[in-house]
Amino acid sequence: MELTRRSISVGALAFASVGGCTHDVGETPSMYGLIGKMSAAPSKRDEMIAILLEGAGEMPGCLSYIIASDPADPDGIWITEVWDSAASHQASLQLPSVQAAIQRARPIIAGFGPRYETVPIGGHGLRA
Repeated sequence: MELTRRSISVGALAFASVGGCTHDVGETPSMYGLIGKMSAAPSKRDEMIAILLEGAGEMPGCLSYIIASDPADPDGIWITEVWDSAASHQASLQLPSVQAAIQRARPIIAGFGPRYETVPIGGHGLRA
């Protein structure tokens, strides 16, 4: 798969920490979620995961950031994020630490799979 500037930005999917909030039923949710799959170059998944986890805890507005290996794909990585807003996610892509991580990861990114935007409502792991 050819890597484009947009796919690298999408693949960054930011670096963050677990924190959070929830919304009451009927309240208009303002959170922004992303679920996406990334493929590392063969035998580079652990290296990619380490890069993705380095910035955990340093992203303003990020409420949850989970990296998971895909048990059915030896090079697959799933990234699940929750942000206080889409604007916070977009702003994170411009942070120097994220830009540096993108540059480090670029040579070992084999491609991107599905990407889904969501509107998180709440649940276990998102603290009030």
